[in-house]
Amino acid sequence: MLADKQEVQNMIPQAPPMVMVDGLLSSDEQSTTSRLVTDKNNIFCQNGYFHEPGLIENMAQTVALRGGYEAWKNGTEVKKGFIGSVKNFTVFQLPAENTTLHTTITVTSRLMNATMIRGQIFANDTLIAEGEMSIFEQ
Repeated sequence: MLADKQEVQNMIPQAPPMVMVDGLLSSDEQSTTSRLVTDKNNIFCQNGYFHEPGLIENMAQTVALRGGYEAWKNGTEVKKGFIGSVKNFTVFQLPAENTTLHTTITVTSRLMNATMIRGQIFANDTLIAEGEMSIFEQ
């Protein structure tokens, strides 16, 4: 693991209760993989499941974590980002509480302050959601 929960919170601009990543597993020139354990106290957990808005936010925060990790490596300030669009987002199944998610985002293109990614979210090696997203850095 490249960064644990405490280190991750220093690499992203989000603060509890809106933190939807708790570990950085890998990051290279094209892709980044984060971890999240869907704790029952998470604001997106209801009726025993982690719901769609949380999955989208998890994917977006994986992009933020990628940028935060790069900023940390380069000794620069972490930039804030905003979701510009979400396309073709499909949820195959909602994860139950206390499930470990691994989210991998792959950068498909960059243009000025916009990053376009394709993301996949896995629970126990099963693909549970995927989609595309554009993120704009401030």
